[in-house]
Formats: sequence, C-alpha cells, structure tokens
Amino acid sequence: MTVQPPQAAGGGGAGTDDTFALPGARDDAPTYDPPGPLAPPSPLPPSFPPAPPVSPTASAASAPSAPSSPFTPSATTTSSTPTTSPGSPTNRFLAKAALVTIALSIAGALLGLGRDQALAHLFGADSATDAFLVAWTLPEFAATLLIEDGLAFVLVPAFSMAVARRAQGAIGDPVRALVAATLPRLTLAVTAVAALLIAGAPYLVEALAPGLPDPRLAVDCTRLTATCVFTFGLARYCSAALRAHRRFVAPAVIYVAYNTGIITAMFVLGGRWGVRSAALGVAVGGALMVVAQAPSLWRQLRRHEVAVDEVAVDGAAVDGAAVDGAAVAQTRSMDLTLISTVLLFALCRQSQVLIERFLASSLPAGAISHLNYAQKVAQMPMVLSLMLCTVTFPVVAQAMAEGDTERARVRVERDLALVSCTVLLGTAAVVACAPQIIQLLFQRGAFTAQDTAATAAVMRVYAVGLLGHTLVGALVRSYFSSGRPTWYPLFAMTAGIVATSWIGALAVGSWGVCGIAAANAGGITLSALLLLCGMGRRSVPIRTRRVVAELGKPVRAALVAGAVGAFCASRAHSPLVGLVLGGTVVTVVFAVLAWALGVQALAPVLRSLKRRLPHVRFR
Repeated sequence: MTVQPPQAAGGGGAGTDDTFALPGARDDAPTYDPPGPLAPPSPLPPSFPPAPPVSPTASAASAPSAPSSPFTPSATTTSSTPTTSPGSPTNRFLAKAALVTIALSIAGALLGLGRDQALAHLFGADSATDAFLVAWTLPEFAATLLIEDGLAFVLVPAFSMAVARRAQGAIGDPVRALVAATLPRLTLAVTAVAALLIAGAPYLVEALAPGLPDPRLAVDCTRLTATCVFTFGLARYCSAALRAHRRFVAPAVIYVAYNTGIITAMFVLGGRWGVRSAALGVAVGGALMVVAQAPSLWRQLRRHEVAVDEVAVDGAAVDGAAVDGAAVAQTRSMDLTLISTVLLFALCRQSQVLIERFLASSLPAGAISHLNYAQKVAQMPMVLSLMLCTVTFPVVAQAMAEGDTERARVRVERDLALVSCTVLLGTAAVVACAPQIIQLLFQRGAFTAQDTAATAAVMRVYAVGLLGHTLVGALVRSYFSSGRPTWYPLFAMTAGIVATSWIGALAVGSWGVCGIAAANAGGITLSALLLLCGMGRRSVPIRTRRVVAELGKPVRAALVAGAVGAFCASRAHSPLVGLVLGGTVVTVVFAVLAWALGVQALAPVLRSLKRRLPHVRFR
C-alpha cells in the first residue's frame, strides 16, 4: 500500500484560517485573530506581544512544567520535567487543533470516497480504469514527495525555526527572508520536473505498466496528471508556512478543493472524454489547492511585514547585508544533503506503488483497480490517526530547534501511543467488515459483485500492514524534526522495499493481488521495526522498550476484536446491518480489552468520564 494524501479538508476556502484562531497558541505576532465560532471565550487579553529573549538559565527556572499529557499519564520527574517555552502551544490548543484537523479530514475523506465511487460507477474496473490508475501514480508520488512526507520534512522545521527566531527578536523578518530565498527556487524546480514528465509520458507509461492493452490512453492521462507536480509543490509550501504559524484550517481544506475538481470534471466531461476527464480533474484540483491557501499565506506574511530600511537596531538602520545574512541562516537548514535524504526516503517509500502496479499489470484486467479501491478504503484509519502527527510536527520541530529534547520526547511518545491505538481500532473494523464496506461503497453501476469480493479480500490483507504504515509515518517525522540530514530512514525504507519486491515476486503467481498486498504489509512492517529500533541519538530519544511494550496491548485487543467482529458481521444478511453490527462489536470489544490491559492512550478518556461521573468506579 502506498501512502495516499490524507483526504483532508472541509469547507471554507482561502482565508478560512484567519476566522478561526485556535486558543492556547502563543503567536509571536503583535496582532490578534478573533476566535471563531468553535473557540470558547478566551481570558487572554486581545493582543499577545512577542515574548522577549530569555536566557537558558532563567528559562529553565521560570518556565512552567508542561501540562499533563492528554494521551498518557504524566510521569513525576524532577529535573527532567519538560518545560514549555514561551511560544509553545498548550495541550488544550493541540487537542483543539487535532480535533479540527480530524473533523476536516473526515469531511475530505468522504469526498475522496465520493471520487472513488464516481470513478467506479462511471467507468467500472476494466482496462480504461487501469490506464487512468497508471497515470494516477504521478499524483500519488507527488503527494508523498511534495505534500505529505518529502518536502514537508524540510519545510516545516525550516519555517518553525524561522518563526522561533522572529519571536526571539532576530534582525529583519526571518520568515520573509526564508520565503524570498526558497520560493523562487522551488517554483523553478517543480516547473522543470512537470515539463519533463509531460514530454516523457510515453516512456514513463512503458516503464510503469508494460502489459497495458492500450498505452495511448494511459499516456494522455499521464500528461494531464503531470501538472500536479507544479501545483502540489506550491500547495505544500503554503501549508508548511501556515502550520508553522499555528494555522491549520486552510492547509486542511486543500483536498476538498482537489477532490471537488476531480468529481466535477468526471461528471461534466465523463460522457465525452471518458476516463480522461478524471485526469483533467487532477490538473484542475491541483490548481484549486494553491488558490485555497495563497490568500491566507499572503495575509500572514503581510501581518509580520518589517520595513527593513526603517527598522533600527541600537540606533543603527538595518542594512541589506543583515537581511541577506538572515536569509542565509535560514537556508542552511535546507541544504542539499537534507533535501536529498528527505526526498530519497519519500521516493523509496512511494516506490511500493511501482512494484504493485508492475506486478499487477500482468494479471487479468481489473487487478490494478482492485488494488486501488482496496487501498483507498483500508488506509482511512491510518490517515485519520496521522492527523495528530500533522498537528504536532511543528511542535516537535520547534522543541528540537530550541534544544528541548525532553519536551520533544514526551510529545513523540504520546503521539505514538495515541496513533497506534487509533489505527489498530480501525484495522480491526476494516478486517471485520471488509465485504460489507466495499459492497455499500462501490457495488453499483459497472462495479459488479465479483469486483466486490476481489477488492474485499485484498483490503483485508492490506489492513495487516496498517500499523506499520502508521508507525513509519509517525516515526520519520521525528528523524527529520531537527532539520539535520540523516540517512537511516532511507536505509530502513530500502530494506522494506527489497522485502516487498521479493515477497511480491514470489507470491503473485500463486496468490495474485492478495500476494501483492501481503508483500506490501510485510515490507512496511520491516521498515517500521527498523525505524523504531533506530530511535535515539539519530532522532528524538524515546524510550523504545516502553513504547514497544505499550504497543503490544492494543495489538492484542485488535486481534480479538477483529475476529469477533468478523463473525458477527457475517451473520447479517444485509450489508448495512452487518457493517453496523460488526463495527459496534469491534468498538466495544476493543474498548473493553484496552481498558482491561491498561492501554495508556485511554487514560484521558477515563479521566474525563471520572470528572463527569464521580461516583462510578472504572478500575
């Protein structure tokens, strides 16, 4: 399975984040965003002046202890208790940001499912959809390299460092200096790559899927989808800058715009253009992703604008050389080695798609489509669980930039506990109710009952690797959060890709598409184990043994819940009843077993229930 872009987003458009300022985040700007309708009344004054520079000694003595985790019980420590820097967000802010992002992700996920349903309904699962899905490889790669993993691991730490330097009173505006130094280069690079892909589309299709019966259709679709390299690069740049400023809504709406463009194009032009209309929708949707964020980013930059030639430092005007020096300082964190390690890791991870499409191209027509539909549904628990890491990644990056490894460690351990528990609950539900889910979502129009059975079988095998995919997505953020190059994640991912290739080549002959899915699960699990074992001086120094022991608890709960839920779902004659019954049983069994095993991710839920039900005993 490849990591798809989270189908995040909700309504709103450009500038939505400026009407919803999450409380609890200390913004370094001397301005105030009025809280939106979801924000409770804030007791803080209507302006937040930038925190003055504080010496390390004074900071350590005066900074309050980090509030107890919303995910795990806080350990009582003395000198090792993490401190909260003046500009660090509170747990309340992070919880609100995560909830808002997840809510928008669910809305976007529904649009993503609507997009896949429209594709299945209008074009079914045949050689035409196989040709489009070969072209769809480019948006998948571009999303991983530019939006989700690759470029994000470079830009988010760089912007977080720039924001931290601005809060400390650096000369000029480090954020504007970073934009001036990097945005023109990025624009030129993604434009050149997109043009190269458009020109070399025939050779790319031949390399990706040599067994396609109609490569010309795939070439046409590939030339249209290649434009996403340009639009995704700019969209990721805007998202990184906004998230470093604690603005999460506008970056979350990009996939609403993206999926809306694809769905509209398919229904409007599908009758004349066929599956090419979906490829055109990719081009239009990519442009809408940039349009949804650009005005909000422009307002953030203008809000912190500093007229360099009018600013005085100790009575002397700041000259252009000082500003150039700030730009150089910021671009050091984005040197060629760092960019190379990040992009090579993301490219290696996404190469699973190439292996799957290559192996499936020799199977009967519709095999690639079955793999695609199974991936889209099976990855939903992973996408939703990783939304927390999307919110906390700038926090970890800022803590590492300030040298506060203890605060970063606590944050990463809490994230791993919660995302693992979330994805395992979703995995159990996917395994238990796979036939019912696929039948309800796709079995209509050109999508037959045979397609449902094949897709459900593949989805159950894919689900085995969901924990591995989630751990890789969470752990790799820690490796790159410091803004320093490291080759270990590339090594771990390469080992997983080699395992995927060998297992897939050996299994595809006997098991078909299920063998390809099993190879994916095995390879990504190996990469996750290597990344977990390598945490330490290469990354945020988490307590690996404690984390592994904690992961074992929800794994056991998910195994039992999935088996019981599958049995109950199979007894129902209606797919809707089976889905409701199986999902309910999985949730109840998982929650009971997790509580009995003492899963720490449930601690905040129990504390909340105790506050509301003080006379009930939970243990």
